[in-house]
Amino acid sequence: MEFNGFHHIGLASADGEKSLDFYTNVLGGKEILRFPMGNSGKNIYMVDLGNNAVVEIIPNGKEEEEANPRWIHIALRCDDAKAAYDAAIKGGAVSRSEPREMDVGVMKMCIAFVYGPDKEVVEFFQVL
Repeated sequence: MEFNGFHHIGLASADGEKSLDFYTNVLGGKEILRFPMGNSGKNIYMVDLGNNAVVEIIPNGKEEEEANPRWIHIALRCDDAKAAYDAAIKGGAVSRSEPREMDVGVMKMCIAFVYGPDKEVVEFFQVL
């Protein structure tokens, strides 16, 4: 398994559209992907701030996230999300979500999540 940088950082946002406006119109980022957040009627946005520094804007998270918008996870780009997940679990990480493949818009991916030693959320992100 090989890591090759961050893929994105997730932001829990109290107002997704306001955050989208800030990261695109104010900071000059480019919206690269938009997809529905389940059946909520809201969208999740991915904004490239340059050189693949991507922010994933996730509107209306859990109640405490809505009151205190914050970064909610870091996504590590890798060539084998399952191997990264397995290595993390073997090293003492706690599973949040086992590896799964999915199609989001035009992107096919495999993702998995673990809790690190300080209960931080780490996502292993593999573009297929």
